[in-house]
Amino acid sequence: MLAGALLRVSAAGAAEHRERVVESILPALAYGPHCWSTIELQNLGDRAVFVTVEGHRSTGALVPLVGHAGMMFHLAPGESGSYKLALEEETTGAWVKVKETVPLPEQSPVIAVRGLSECVVDDQLRTTLRELAYPTRNPWFSGEVAGLPGDMIYLINSSEHAATASVCYSAGGLYSVPNGSRPAQLSPICSSAFDVQVPPFGTRQIPVESDGNTHFSVKTRGESIVLQMLRPVAAGVRMYSVDSTVKCGEEVTK
Repeated sequence: MLAGALLRVSAAGAAEHRERVVESILPALAYGPHCWSTIELQNLGDRAVFVTVEGHRSTGALVPLVGHAGMMFHLAPGESGSYKLALEEETTGAWVKVKETVPLPEQSPVIAVRGLSECVVDDQLRTTLRELAYPTRNPWFSGEVAGLPGDMIYLINSSEHAATASVCYSAGGLYSVPNGSRPAQLSPICSSAFDVQVPPFGTRQIPVESDGNTHFSVKTRGESIVLQMLRPVAAGVRMYSVDSTVKCGEEVTK
C-alpha cells in the first residue's frame, strides 16, 4: 500500500515538473474619466486552457477585474474573453500580466492576447493598440533623441524583487577608458544622470528629452523587466502609442 502511494506521489511530481507557465505583458494601459482599456484573450487551440489575468497599478499594487471575483479563468477551445481593470483614477501606467499554463513540454502556448486603450478626445473616440511584450533580464536602450520628440521610456518591473534603472542625458560628448590590449569603448558624457529604484511590480515613465540633450540612454538591473518606447498620439490627452521602430536591447550576464 505504501509503495502504491509513493508511486502516485512520484507520478504527480513528474506531471508538475513537465508543466510550465508562459507569461506575457500588456503595458501602458490607460484609464480615467475619458479613457479605458480592454484585455482580450482567445483560445486558438484544441484544448482547454487555464489563464491568469493579473492586473497592476503603476505602483505595483494588484487591481481586481470588473465583474470578476478572481483572476484565473478557464477557456474552452475557441472561447474568448474580454476583461477590464477596476480603476477609477487617471493613469497611463496600469499593466497586466497574462499567465498561461501549458501542461506538457511538447505543447505550445495557444492563447492570443490583445490590448486596446480608448479615449474620448473632442467628441471623438480614439483607439490605440497595446503591443504584447515579454520581460527580459537587464534590458537597455541608447540612442539619439532627434527622432524621438516627446517620447517616453516605459519600464515595468514584472518580478517580486526590486530593480534599478540608470538614466543618462548627454549633449553628445564621448569618453573612453583604455583597457589594456582591448579597443577602447566610447561612452557618453552625462550632462545629467540619475538612478532610480523600481519596486516589485512597479513602473516608471522616463522622458527621453531633458534640457536640450541630444543623446539618451538607460540601463537596468533586474531579472524580469519590460522596456518600451511610447510616443504621444494626441495633444492634451495622456495617451501614448508604442513606437515599434525603436528596439530595446538585452544585456546578457554569465
